[in-house]
Amino acid sequence: MVPSDEVKRLRGIWKPIFPAVALLCTLPVIAQKAQETSPPKYDLHTETKMKVIVEEMKLPPKGSEKEVAHLQVKSGADSLDVYLCPKSFLDDMGVSFSKGDEIALTGSKVKQGEADLILAREVVKGSDTLVLRDDKGNPVWSWRR
Repeated sequence: MVPSDEVKRLRGIWKPIFPAVALLCTLPVIAQKAQETSPPKYDLHTETKMKVIVEEMKLPPKGSEKEVAHLQVKSGADSLDVYLCPKSFLDDMGVSFSKGDEIALTGSKVKQGEADLILAREVVKGSDTLVLRDDKGNPVWSWRR
């Protein structure tokens, strides 16, 4: 069966339009994936100070020193996930945390996907202060290491 002139004309119209339509249909999926994988941003409007007790220090697997180390902490009855900095930066600063450490924390409460977490800006342990972000919330470490 030979296509009619009308079918040929419609095919001719769709050839240049189809890639654009396909792209527009996939953009929401691409944007959602990028949002899920992009790191959360520090928000000065949600910055808070609190005293907490370290439950656990979670480090990235060996060979992933550029990945973020974080703490599981208790604040009263609440359990919180606190993102610190790349493990390599902690190592450079000579800082570690242990279960039961009492720390004072300044950080931003943010959401990543469904999870609530805190991006730490400053952590005080005893007489030591670990500054992780400047007063605008920008990291003080270099991701390029």
